[in-house]
Amino acid sequence: MAAGVLVIALGLGSRGFAASLPSFIADYAGDTLWATAAFIAVAFLAPDWPRARLAGAALAVSFAVEVSQLYHAPWIDALRRTLVGRLTLGAGFLWSDLVCYAAGVLLAVALDARWLQSPPSVSRRG
Repeated sequence: MAAGVLVIALGLGSRGFAASLPSFIADYAGDTLWATAAFIAVAFLAPDWPRARLAGAALAVSFAVEVSQLYHAPWIDALRRTLVGRLTLGAGFLWSDLVCYAAGVLLAVALDARWLQSPPSVSRRG
């Protein structure tokens, strides 16, 4: 839970302080951390899943949200114009976001393997 709050704070900070950050980080950190947060959310909802399944689910959710940005019905565009809608659903499709999502999930897998892994007697091995 604390990891999710930290990742969300870092992601929001990367947007809020973009002018003070190197352009590469300002441009890509938010999307990368969005996918990291997706991994954490999936792990919270399915703590017994192996790491590879968590990664696949987080990547699938991230990619689905990005591809959904190609759909422009009035109701979803209205939702995307709100702050919460923009932060969760995004505003416009970018191929580079898919790369960021893959990097974010890989980051989450690496962090999970190193620092967030449950004790060996509990699931989520491998």
